[in-house]
This record gives sequence, C-alpha cells and structure tokens, in this order.
Amino acid sequence: MPIRIVTTRVEFEGVVSEQRVVMEGDEPAAWGADADLRVVGKPTPRVDGRERVTGAAQYSYDVLLPGLLVAVGLRSPHPHARVVRVDTSRAEAASGVRAVYTRFNTSDLVIPGSGRPVFTEEVVHQGQEVAVALAETRQQAIEALRLVTVDYEPLPFAVEPEAALAPDAAQVLTGRERNQLDEYPKTYERGDIEQGFAEAEVITETHFTTAANLHNSMETHGGVAQWDGHTLTLWSSTQDIFGARQQVAAALGLHQNQVHVVKRYMGGGFGSKFGAHNAGLLAAWAARKLGRPVKYMLSREEENLAAGYREPTTQYYRLGAKRDGTLTAIELRADANLGAFGAWFPPVSMPAKEMYLCPNVRTIDTPSLTNLGTFSSFRAPGVVEGISGLDVALDDLARALGMDPLELRRKNYAPRYQVLDRPYATKTLLDAYDQAAKRIGWATRDAEERRYPRGRAGTLRRGVGMASQLWGGDGGPPAQAIAKVLPDGSAVILTGTQDIGTGTRTVLAQIAAEELGIPLSAIRVELGETEFGVYSPPSGGSMTLASVGPAVRMAAAGARNEMLEIISHLAEAPMDALDVRDGVILNRETGKEMGAIGSYLSQLEGHEVTARGMRGPNADDVIVRTFGAQFAEVEVDIATGEVRVLRIVAAHDCGRIVNPLTYTSQLEGGIIQGLGMALTEQRIVDERLGVSVNPNLGDYKIPTIRDIPEIEIVLLDRANPVANTIGALGAGEPPIIPTAGAIANAVAHAIGRPVTGLPLTPDRVLALLDDHTRG
Repeated sequence: MPIRIVTTRVEFEGVVSEQRVVMEGDEPAAWGADADLRVVGKPTPRVDGRERVTGAAQYSYDVLLPGLLVAVGLRSPHPHARVVRVDTSRAEAASGVRAVYTRFNTSDLVIPGSGRPVFTEEVVHQGQEVAVALAETRQQAIEALRLVTVDYEPLPFAVEPEAALAPDAAQVLTGRERNQLDEYPKTYERGDIEQGFAEAEVITETHFTTAANLHNSMETHGGVAQWDGHTLTLWSSTQDIFGARQQVAAALGLHQNQVHVVKRYMGGGFGSKFGAHNAGLLAAWAARKLGRPVKYMLSREEENLAAGYREPTTQYYRLGAKRDGTLTAIELRADANLGAFGAWFPPVSMPAKEMYLCPNVRTIDTPSLTNLGTFSSFRAPGVVEGISGLDVALDDLARALGMDPLELRRKNYAPRYQVLDRPYATKTLLDAYDQAAKRIGWATRDAEERRYPRGRAGTLRRGVGMASQLWGGDGGPPAQAIAKVLPDGSAVILTGTQDIGTGTRTVLAQIAAEELGIPLSAIRVELGETEFGVYSPPSGGSMTLASVGPAVRMAAAGARNEMLEIISHLAEAPMDALDVRDGVILNRETGKEMGAIGSYLSQLEGHEVTARGMRGPNADDVIVRTFGAQFAEVEVDIATGEVRVLRIVAAHDCGRIVNPLTYTSQLEGGIIQGLGMALTEQRIVDERLGVSVNPNLGDYKIPTIRDIPEIEIVLLDRANPVANTIGALGAGEPPIIPTAGAIANAVAHAIGRPVTGLPLTPDRVLALLDDHTRG
C-alpha cells in the first residue's frame, strides 16, 4: 500500500499548528448530507451503559492490587515560601509507613518538558507539594504526615494581576524578572482602529470580569502504578493516555515500550487531565523505586488547590458603530491570571477577532503570573470568557443604539473568516438564531405580563437574553484505528483514544457498524490502552469524534472490502455483486440473502479480516467552525438579588449528529456548567494571606438538580462533509460557550441595568440595582 506524508493544518483550543502525518491508502468518500445511513444518526443507548450504572466500570480510583501502597501529599500552606528543612524521621518510623519523599531524597524526579523538580526548594502557591508519605493504608499515610515537620521561610507574594504587574511587584518566582509570559502583552490588529472609532456615531465602553472556576470532576487526578521489573503499568485518570506514556517514560528514563497506560473509564476531566499529572508521575516513580504498586489520588481539597482552574479575566471593550448598528471598531484588552506556572494564554480574544463582522479590530492580551495554582484548560478555555464579555458588550451597544440585540447580531453577521479572509466550510448561525429565538419567544420578551409576572409593584422581574457561539471542533490527524472481523462475523475495533464520559465507545461502534454492515450488538470497541490500541490524540478541544471517527470508518471500510473479496471467492460470485447488511451477505441486484458473514469466514479456520485506518488531512482552503446560539429566560427577585434561570434554548451546528442521545447529553452537561459559571461558581482568594478559602464542595457552589432549568435543544444536524469523511464536528465545548453570556444579558434585561461580571450572585445583583438607584 503506497505511503504518503502529508502536511496539514490542525487547530486545538485556538492554537493553530502544522503537522506532518503518514497516510497509508485513501480515505473513503465522505458521507454526504443525503447518505442513506441506518445506524449513524439514530438515538442509541450507550454500549457501556450497564457497566456504568451497575458499578462494574473500573475507574482509576477503583484499581486495587496485591501489596498496594497508598500515597498522600503534604502541601504548602503558604502562597510563597522557601522550604528550608523537612524532618521526616518520626513519620518514617510510624506504623505502616514505607517511605516519605521530599525534595531532599528525590533529586532524580523531574517533570518532563519543564526541567522542574516535582518537589522544589521554593514553593510558589498554596497547595504545592512538599512531601508525600506512602503507607499500607491511606489513614496511616495521613497520620504519618502529621509527624512531618517543615521549616518555611515565607516570601513576598502576589495573587492579583494588578499587584503582580506593578513596577514594584513581588517576584512570583525568585529569579524570574517579570510576572509575565515572554513576548507579552501581545497585540492583534487589522484595519485602522482609530479610523474605525472616528467613523463611529456611537461608542460604548464595557468593563467585564469573570471568576476562576474550578473543574471539580467527580474523580480527582491521580493514578495507580505497578512495576514488574520490566514494564511500568499506570492506571491513570487522564484525557491523554499517549501523552501520559511519554511523560512517564521520560521521567523514569524508560523506553516508551516499557510503559503501559490504561484508562478504561474516567470520572470527568473537562480539560484539566492531560498527561499523567504530578500524582501519576509520583505514583510511577515510587512504584519503581519500592517494587510495590502505588496509588496516589488527590483529595477534593488538593484537587481544588493544585489541579487547575478556568483562569479569571478582566476584559475592557470599546465598540464603535454607525446609527444603523454597523460595527466600525472593536477594541479589547484582555487580562488573565494564569497562576504560578502558566505557560500559554487562552484565546479570550478569539471572539472579538472573529465572531462579528468588523473591519477595524485591535486586541491586546495581557497575562499575569501570580502565587496561585496554575490554571489549566477548562472546556473551551478562553472562548467561554471571551464570548461572555463580548456579547455583554454587544448588548450594551444595542441599548445605546436603541436597537434589538438580536437584530444587531444579524446586522453584523460575518460570512467569512476575517482573520485570514477565507470562507467557512459551512455556517448556519442565522438559522440557529431564527430557530432558537422563535422557541424562546424573543418577539414577546418585552411584553408587560412577561416582564412583570406579579405586576410592577411586585419584586419579580423577568428577562430574556442571548449570546452567540463559535469554536473549532473539526479534529485532525494523527489518529489511527484497526478493524477486525472475526470468523463468526462479529467485529472488534481497536483504537488508542479514551472515552472521558462523552459516549465515545458508542459513537465509534455506530460508525463501524454502519460501514461494516454488521449489527451494533456484534461490534466491540476497545480503547483506553496504549498497549493494545493504535495512536489517537488527546481527548480535548472537541477533537475526539472528528479525529478518531474517520479513522474508524476507514478501517471498517478496508475490512469490509477485504471481507467481501474473500466471500466472493467462497461464494463464487463477483465482488461487485455482493452487499452486506445486518451481518448478512446479499445479492446487490436481487436483494436475495446469501448467508451470514460467519457462515463464510468460519470456513477459513480462524482467519481474521484486519484493516487499518487513519484520519486524513484537513481541508486547507476553508475554515471549519461550529456555530450556535443560546437564549435564556431568567427571573430576578429585586428584593433579594436571587436569580433563577427558567429556561434555556440551545441551537448548535456541530455537523452530522452521530447519536442524538449522547449529543443532547453533551449539550445538557455543558449548559449546566455554564449555569454554574453564570450564577454561583467562583474561587475566593484572601488577598491578604494569598490563600483560597473555599477549596471544597461545601463552599464552592456548583449547580444542583434544583438549580437546573428547562433545557430545550434544537437539533440542527447538518452534515459537514468538507470537515471529514463522517461529516461530524465535536460537541464537547460548544454548549458551554454562550450559556453564561446569555444568562448575563437576560439578567440585564430583567433589571434594566448592564451587568459587569460573573457570577451573578445575589450580592452582586443587589449592588447593580443599588448603583442603578443611586445613578
């Protein structure tokens, strides 16, 4: 089979890169919008549903091995300090303790890629690891850490961006000259921003803030590691099994073929679980050192201090427009707090550059490094914050113009990708606006009886708001799969991807069943292991289905062709006269059944039909995006400041919907997370002490079942055959992107006052009302 090396463009969470990929053979022709599909597109219960609901599914936390040691970490209570001395002698002598590790006895344990030891002399945020105890039980390890004595030398700290970027700021890390990323602040410009404001007839300014949101996955970070003298096996709660393999091999000085990473099920990640994480590295290192399996899973408090968060932002918008609503200028300065070791700036400015048509745009990205735990990707990092701010700013402009906010968005609809002046592969945003607006009743949002459900004398006010959505989600190479048809006519799909709770096993089984012509019940998908699967990318950035799905389809198509060629010899019939449906061979012309697949392959004494597939290059002449919109209706009690979301209507174009059940589940989950961002979720930091005061699920408020509104999902279901051969795009990030902005604009509509930040807690709403009264 001829091999080609192809260079293609891949976008991951707003970052565009070029990748060289190997192609063996050709992908099948894309399923068009009119493809006759019998399995793909049908509501299908999860193929692993029974395991999940009965408790049979094995998560990393569930792994128990003979001789297992449990690791527990001791973490810095200071935002910035030097670890002068650690006395572990009493802890090491405690019952059940097998080792205590600190910076003084782990000089060979370095985080790959950073060159930074896991245990450092200088700790730069509350919650940074100082020591780890390993014992026969978790309680013994906890008791041992109480016997560890640490001498700290406190150092000056900065936890707020303004303080960190001030000329006399404390150094977040001693020896680092600036509390800033290299090459920042960074400016993007197109057109002439000053000319754009000179042409404007109305100019508005909006100051908007978003809080730090904590992931709070049900399963915390960590893993279980076992060393058998040759191979290190790590059961890891990771979104990236191959990245974890690479990290562990590098950290332990092993070949990658000596590291086996397993992740069969995972209790949430939302972007925070790429690679092995420090806990996984420590477990692997200690298991090899001690010759016993080691389990190191973070506690809830550790998770909220050291496992990442959505970075808090401050956004300053200045918009200029003609009286008819035509945008003439967009200016944004986006400040973000990245914590101590932040290494990249999330694309907060992406919506300002792209969402609405405007010839003159300037954005300035200003990150700050502070003495807090490091931020990490959190479901559409940057874009959620950026859309929230931009759409609030657009509503501010609509009020200044006396214009309907939806009409203002339609007026400034962008038909092309403005950053590179390229066409979009498809764009159905206007349809999303129309359908969702109709279902929410946008035309009657100002009706007296709707706005004031208990009359103007009552304390309840209702409002309706909306926000737009854009994201990538087209996936890309490299991603590989193997399809095997067994002698009885059943099939196995092997791939190295990971199901992080989205239903990946199910949709991949549907794609394989569709292409092979084999019943879904006869398909088994094996994933989540580096040892037996072929390479797949990390599960993030809404990349998984659009990357791995086409590889599975190509593998299944190859296996189908080989299978039919074999059967044509056995049946003594031309291959092009054969078809297969529901596991039965048919005469293509007459439709007559010729026997089950197994009745033929079983004649070959164990022969397995095997084919390999891979994801082809992305289209290079168009930009692929997911677009959508959400509309929210809220009720605000102006006496208490309490906000209750009554209803959300969501319309998103994520290409072909492979499984409406898992798709709607994804959208509902994203909307609920956006609800938390809008109303309740915020990490609270005591600026005087530099510490978080709510790293737990008691004081950090996530939505519960009684907070969740009616959610209506509009299934657009538009195949995008330009994006990939299955026509599907990712649906992981899109649903969270517009939720908070739509709720914020609905609250502003209800109280008649622009909102200035999230979350919209009662105290913040009352402050807005009080400010309005005084104003």
